[in-house]
Amino acid sequence: MPDRKRITQLRTLIAHHRERYHTDDTPEISDEAYDSLVAELQKLEGSTDETVGSEATIVGGTASEAFTKVKHQVRQWSFGNVFSQEELAQWEDRLYRFLDVSRDSVSLSYVAEHKIDGLKVILRYENGSLVQAATRGDGVIGEDVTHTVRTIADVPHTLSQAVDITCVGEVWLSHKEFDRLNATRAKTGEPLFANPRNAAAGTLRQLDAAVAQKRKLSMFVYDIDLFHPQETTLTQPETQEDELRLLQKLGFIVNKNRKVCTHITDIVSFYKTWATKRDTLPYGVDGVVIKVNEIVYQKALGYTAKSPRYGTAFKFPAAQATTVVEDIQLQVGRTGVVTPVAHLTPVFIDGSTVSRATLHNEDEIIRLDVRIGDTIILEKAGDIIPKVVQVITELRPANTKPFRFPKKVDGCGGDGCIERVPGEAAYRCVTLDSDYLHRQRLYHFVAKGALNVDGVGPRIIDLLLDHGLIATYEDLFTLEVGDLRDLPSFQEKAAQNVVAAIAAAKRVPLHRLLVALSIDQVGEETARVLAEHFGSLKALEEASAEELSAVYGVGAVVGESLFAWLHNDHNKTVLEGLLRYLDIENPQNTASGALRGKTIVFTGTLPTLGRDEAKDRARKHGAKVSGSVSKKTDYVVVGADAGSKEEKARSLGVTILTEAAFLSLIS
Repeated sequence: MPDRKRITQLRTLIAHHRERYHTDDTPEISDEAYDSLVAELQKLEGSTDETVGSEATIVGGTASEAFTKVKHQVRQWSFGNVFSQEELAQWEDRLYRFLDVSRDSVSLSYVAEHKIDGLKVILRYENGSLVQAATRGDGVIGEDVTHTVRTIADVPHTLSQAVDITCVGEVWLSHKEFDRLNATRAKTGEPLFANPRNAAAGTLRQLDAAVAQKRKLSMFVYDIDLFHPQETTLTQPETQEDELRLLQKLGFIVNKNRKVCTHITDIVSFYKTWATKRDTLPYGVDGVVIKVNEIVYQKALGYTAKSPRYGTAFKFPAAQATTVVEDIQLQVGRTGVVTPVAHLTPVFIDGSTVSRATLHNEDEIIRLDVRIGDTIILEKAGDIIPKVVQVITELRPANTKPFRFPKKVDGCGGDGCIERVPGEAAYRCVTLDSDYLHRQRLYHFVAKGALNVDGVGPRIIDLLLDHGLIATYEDLFTLEVGDLRDLPSFQEKAAQNVVAAIAAAKRVPLHRLLVALSIDQVGEETARVLAEHFGSLKALEEASAEELSAVYGVGAVVGESLFAWLHNDHNKTVLEGLLRYLDIENPQNTASGALRGKTIVFTGTLPTLGRDEAKDRARKHGAKVSGSVSKKTDYVVVGADAGSKEEKARSLGVTILTEAAFLSLIS
């Protein structure tokens, strides 16, 4: 049975956020989170874009009383969305079913173009002269914004030919102008605009046209609602592409980033190209709009309660979505840190389905006030671990309770007690001798970022532990082929491979050994800094806590943690045992390295080098490798699909290198 209370709550919440976005120009949640709420409502209602009267199919917001109201000559719509290739294919299937034609008899073509993140405006011209500009409003009644639209340089006051035409387009604000506008507002103490779309909408709705004129709005026109050629030689367009060409001929600015597609694979190719390049555009774009190219089929397909059937928006992977916290569990890390993890109703976000999100620590849980049963806004982008950014308290179930850390956690040693260390946000195990923690440390010891024992992962470590073949790090290096041959699912060749991989890992750079030892607070970059500064394990062992802490990029917390680890009797025994088998590579002297003192950034897919290999080569020649581009960056090495880092480097005048140029430089 549908959850009637949840449906009622969603309807109220969606109506609230629609008005905040479309009418007030002050959205409280992202477009992606809003879309996620609408999708949930439609699922619970069993409704679609065809359903009349659903909160999910209402278009836009109400017209403001501050402006003259305009009744549109042609009803205005909002495009439906698809989020995957499968949904796009289903949309195309519906087109053929609705037209009741086979693909053998009719072959539809499409126009794909950018879905601009701006504000829809309807322009009306009589005898070639602009007479009215209006916002979409609720699709039937909009607001008269002719006075501000006339200040937009892209909007012609007089067309190249004397025609009567009503056309539709998107008003937008460039990223550059948005940054300039917010910088000016910051100096004068005015509230900053949240994003370019809000800034464009706020500018368009200024009562004083002089204010709008100072903000350089832009506009692309992309559709014709009504067209009367009058006495000209112009004729009614037969395709969507013909419409765009006609608009351009009349003097409108149309987006050149479009493609006529004869097959759905062409649409997907266009989509993938701009999904990776959208950060290079001067305007915001959150997907690709696809329209049936043939006007005769557009008319035959018509409209749903909300959207044109002949078109849809193929949205780029959402960085935000809404979902429900089903549970909060505590995860014990290899250093004993206890991390709260939210277990979620699975949700598709940023191109994949996720069901977990880190809550970081107790302070973060209190700040968010996240509880089991809450509906939350989840954020994920690229390689970023999903995180909870907001709780939607309007959808909170009754009788939920704030989350409290327990006194004991499975996975810790001793009696399982945990404690919060004074001055730190994290809870930790009081005792670190549990089997669970021991296994976690061994998994990490052989992992790629540590000793990188090829082919030896958690499954094999568990086998070795469960059969009593190893108990410590050093035991790994005493294994013989005969020890492994009789393990479950092991054969002679597999045993030989494991022993060979362990032998190959005996020669290890100092920084990787430091990482492998699971020293609290010492990650890869810190380990590199320490190794390069002290040059040897012996020098590290002889350094005082003050000397360790004084190293740039280390600090007191890390320095004291490392000093305590190195001077613990048990850890000294561990190191002594390991040193009987390991050959430690100390950092090379890079004083004369080609990149000594230089900061370098790698971005995109390089032709021959893996990212880690490229970074290692740069470091061996004295460079500091960074993950972000700034004025202090000396070089940016770019590969395929480099994206925003390359663009930022160009804007800052940073030297850009290809992989070949980088290799030549260090040779």
